[in-house]
Amino acid sequence: MEVIQTVLALILTLGILVTIHEYGHFWVARRCGVKVLRFSVGFGNPIYSWYDRHGTEFAIAVIPLGGYVKMLDEREGPVPEDEREQAFTSKPPGQRIAIAAAGPIANFLFAIVAYWLLSVVGFATVAPVVGEVSPQSVAARMGLAGGMEVLAVDGESVTSWREVNMRLLERTGEHGDITLTVTGAGDGERVLTGDLGGWRLSEEDPYPIQEFGITPWRPDVPAIIGEVTPDGRAADAGLLAGDRVIAIDGAPVSDWFDLVDHIRRAPEQTLRLTIERSAAAVEIELTPAEKVSEGGQVTGFIGAGVSPVRWPDELLREVSYNPLAAIPHAIGATWSDTRLTLVAVKKMLTGLLSPSNLSGPITIARIAEESVSSGFEDFIRFLAYLSVSLGVLNLLPVPVLDGGHIVFYTIEAIRRKPVSEQAQALGLRIGMVMILSLMVFALYNDLMRL
Repeated sequence: MEVIQTVLALILTLGILVTIHEYGHFWVARRCGVKVLRFSVGFGNPIYSWYDRHGTEFAIAVIPLGGYVKMLDEREGPVPEDEREQAFTSKPPGQRIAIAAAGPIANFLFAIVAYWLLSVVGFATVAPVVGEVSPQSVAARMGLAGGMEVLAVDGESVTSWREVNMRLLERTGEHGDITLTVTGAGDGERVLTGDLGGWRLSEEDPYPIQEFGITPWRPDVPAIIGEVTPDGRAADAGLLAGDRVIAIDGAPVSDWFDLVDHIRRAPEQTLRLTIERSAAAVEIELTPAEKVSEGGQVTGFIGAGVSPVRWPDELLREVSYNPLAAIPHAIGATWSDTRLTLVAVKKMLTGLLSPSNLSGPITIARIAEESVSSGFEDFIRFLAYLSVSLGVLNLLPVPVLDGGHIVFYTIEAIRRKPVSEQAQALGLRIGMVMILSLMVFALYNDLMRL
């Protein structure tokens, strides 16, 4: 069931982004007088298709990993004389550049609209308050301490750990100073400065905040059962919602995470739980079931969930803007995502960021499933960021991508004659090899993460 949900989340995510990207090409092509033969979401044979009054076929194809807009093009076969003016190749370079750029631009516009919507509707964030600082880390060297709230990174204000993560990611692999504006821990607002010293992310599971040396503050999560799955081992043993686990085999249980660790380490092993129920201590024997992860790891599982924990009101931040004020905020958020993507590409090319951090469809699917499950806000935010990444990557000057076509058409506009077919064919072959190699490498990274 989990695999099905993940696949459906991937199809939904890619379907939305591909439709937006290809619609950008389609809309501008129509405005330039180009005849569009097919608008396809997905590759391969159509599962379902229909035609509009202009004769354009709209199709949903069997392989949901992309899409395309097929236009009338003299390079792909003879074009009737009466339709030659509607061929893509008959249009001046400026219009062809506009058509090629329209897909990525549509991705950026979608991100702006998505962030604008979130800003108007409003969203809640948890203040980035430090819980613990790892010794010998960059955070420790610069004097960061538990209880401090991070207000800005390198002068850019932040309101959540997500924003702190993004700012830190931009500085990975660099030398020189980084500044954090903080408040709390008994002091007023002040600026801390520290040397990055070539600080880099790990290749296996990069998490900027943690590797910077910060453990975010979290409220205590007591080992109280919030829900019990019917027919699960917890229900069979007699556990009830509201039970508090105070010991396992006589060893005290400090919190929920301690309880989870005990359960995960004991598949098919009988445990003696001491629980507190209605102010009385009760002994229960529980045998966790075996659960095999996608990577083959066997862990214990009982079918029980944690009781919700409330964050302190003073750490919750409600963020909302009026429709007009939300516009510059949405543009700023989109630019921030764009800059982060460009910095990541640059650092991968220069070796400051490991290529093993590159993600493929499996990772996208898993994150998509998590964001869909988390709710509307997280899913829209994920779509916006992925849309920006798609727009940036498509504008890279690589043949096969929109950016590569734009380069060809720009050269044609300057030279007043098209790039030779041989040069274009060679560029397309090189571009195809680059893109396929990148896709295979990203898929390999996904499999290694599993």
